[in-house]
Amino acid sequence: MIEFRGAGPAEFGERLETVIGIYTAAMNPPEDQITGRKTIMRNHGTYPHFQCYFAELHDSSRAIRDLEPKVVGFAYGFRGAPGQWWHDVVLRAMTTQSGEQVAGAWLGHAFELAEIHVHPDYQSKGIGRAMIRTLCAGRSERSALLSTHDRPTAARHLYASLGFTDLLSRFVFPGGYEEYAIVGRPLPLT
Repeated sequence: MIEFRGAGPAEFGERLETVIGIYTAAMNPPEDQITGRKTIMRNHGTYPHFQCYFAELHDSSRAIRDLEPKVVGFAYGFRGAPGQWWHDVVLRAMTTQSGEQVAGAWLGHAFELAEIHVHPDYQSKGIGRAMIRTLCAGRSERSALLSTHDRPTAARHLYASLGFTDLLSRFVFPGGYEEYAIVGRPLPLT
């Protein structure tokens, strides 16, 4: 049985190796990017209104052997604010494309879903969808935003099915080369 357990910044930092393990299994990044990704994630834990959820597999036979559930996924986010790299880059791009008023409406009081990952052995079981719903439940921000690869992936389909719409497409982050879509939706999730 999968259960979702909330974790604040301290526990998130303590479990960063587990988080990186799931991220690496799900995303298969180049080896030389993992240390940088770990630093970014650790930094995210210091952002305002940070919240994380772990998807834990509770199996009675595992519990007896290991005394601890197996983490099979995680999702976290925080309130976006000026001075945060992703927030500032996306705000500039949206302002250029759609104007200051539209960009401010989306990013002015937004919950940024920074990472949502499920270990490949447990994907396509509704865990990602449930983590997003759990993570967004009760948030006071007026919108939720995230970036995802701009191609037809299972993740892209999931976000669309939850009502996220494209705010920017074919967007390349500074220093990068892959195309991303910046997607958003008003909160609360229904």
